Amino acid sequence: MESFLRNKFTHIIVGGGTAGLAVAARLSDNPDLTVGVLEAGSTAFKDPRINVPGRFGESLGSEYDWKFETTPQAGLNGRKLPFPRGKVLGGTSALNFMTWNRGCREDYDAWEELGNEGWGWEGMLPFFKKSETFHSPDAEHQARHQSHFDAEYHGTEGPLQTVYSVEYGASHQHWHATLHKLGVQTNHSHFSGSNVGVWTSLTGVTPKLRERSYSATAYYKPNCERPNLVLLTEALVREVVLEKEPDGWIARGVRFMHEGKEHVVRAEGEVVLCAGTVQSPQLLELSGIGNPDILKAAGIEVKVANPNVGENLQEHMMTAMVFEIEPSMFTPEDLRADPVLAAAADKTYADSQSGPRTAIPSSVAYLPFSHFIPPSELPTLRSSLLSQSPPNSMGVRDRILADRLSSQSDLGQIEFNFDVSNYSPYFRSLPGKKYATMLQMLQYPFSTGSIHIPPRKPTEKMMVASQKFANRICSTKPLANIIVSRVFPPPSSPAVEREEEDFAEWVRDSTITDWHPVGTCAMGGKEAEKEGVVDARLGVYGVRGLRVVDASIMPLQISAHLQATVYAIGEKGAELIMEDWRKREKASTLLEVCT
Repeated sequence: MESFLRNKFTHIIVGGGTAGLAVAARLSDNPDLTVGVLEAGSTAFKDPRINVPGRFGESLGSEYDWKFETTPQAGLNGRKLPFPRGKVLGGTSALNFMTWNRGCREDYDAWEELGNEGWGWEGMLPFFKKSETFHSPDAEHQARHQSHFDAEYHGTEGPLQTVYSVEYGASHQHWHATLHKLGVQTNHSHFSGSNVGVWTSLTGVTPKLRERSYSATAYYKPNCERPNLVLLTEALVREVVLEKEPDGWIARGVRFMHEGKEHVVRAEGEVVLCAGTVQSPQLLELSGIGNPDILKAAGIEVKVANPNVGENLQEHMMTAMVFEIEPSMFTPEDLRADPVLAAAADKTYADSQSGPRTAIPSSVAYLPFSHFIPPSELPTLRSSLLSQSPPNSMGVRDRILADRLSSQSDLGQIEFNFDVSNYSPYFRSLPGKKYATMLQMLQYPFSTGSIHIPPRKPTEKMMVASQKFANRICSTKPLANIIVSRVFPPPSSPAVEREEEDFAEWVRDSTITDWHPVGTCAMGGKEAEKEGVVDARLGVYGVRGLRVVDASIMPLQISAHLQATVYAIGEKGAELIMEDWRKREKASTLLEVCT
């Protein structure tokens, strides 16, 4: 602890998670900088619950999870939802299910259209590639598992290792053929700007040891011996230390708790918040930056008034439709139920890096609404969305969301993901039965929420429509050949036609989140602090020397799992910080010469 405080840091990174460790590693490439990282969690380099791909999900709810939950949601019949976030070195990259993909070109171009220069697809692609080393599958793997790729769009020298799995769930062999029968074609290049179609998912896993590749092992561990990269774990940051100068507020350091004692560490250059969509806005508010009403109610002095802090929360809402499958099929539940099978799987994994402990859900399809919602209904849905904006006040953001409901829109608006396991928190497996789950995730939410410090309606029609198409997928051969029946929601009476089933109440009762929150410290673009928290260089409005670099800066949600995009944000954020540092040093040198 004392050795940490003795350092003269140029930069303090708050949060050793997905983006934070990427920023720290890239800044410490420069030996003239000294980078301090404060992480609330511990390290877990040897924990198999994190490292072994086939044990995905076991760390949720553990000591590595903050175990947040939402407030009661009126649109979900008053339910609270769990909100897992990583409390460990590596953050949520240590807890996620290792899916590696990107959004559509239009997702990032929308950020730039809002006025955030350099954040469109072309501006982001170099940073996607910079973060990744892609390991291509051989011809036999491609033919057997439909593991297609276009090497032009992948990185070859990045810290994160990406690879296709060696083992797949028993249902994956039927996935592509089933979707083909429903008019959905295989996307042979789903990293090149369109994820629409059916494809086999890439994973963030190392190719030889078949272990999770995440920010702690990819960005921090190879660089941990650098004298200018200093980490302190189990350090909970309480606030950013702001000082008032004649030309405004400036961030000078942070106040944090470690082993029951409070400390302050200062930064010569910048404080960089990488605490994520939940805790970056929390730290801004605790530091006196936010909505004056919320800050005053919490007894916090208002230093920079910005009502956008903690607002604009967007999530991927998800349902889990469960089907009983043939009892002879192998599922991950077999390992959880039988210690002998589990031990055998562990031995196979240790000896040859193969077997069920390497399998990750990989049967994916992203589809536009127009594929399963009648074209005649989309204009009505679009009009309904537009009516929520006051007359003559529709902004660029609202228009972008509305245009995505056009029948000509070819974006991945719903993700369908099928795997042989029971993923529903609301359906209890019966002894002797085997199950599979069809997950459906709404990619572009039309509602937003908020995250705030305390004081001293998902879009239902789209989700209902996606349930009907999910039911069609699971009723279509060859996938239907392994399915006995749908068990959750229970089938309607025989008199009700499949296309007439009403899933609305079930959606309200069983929708959960996909744990992909974004937007609570969004880039303001053309509207600046009127609509955002940070500018396009990720600097916090109204404060010098303070940035946010994580998923919270995303102004609009994307059609993808988040981790690849968050790493790219970390890479781009680090470059912006370095550019500004070089300008500062150059200006300082010129000043010395002139004097």
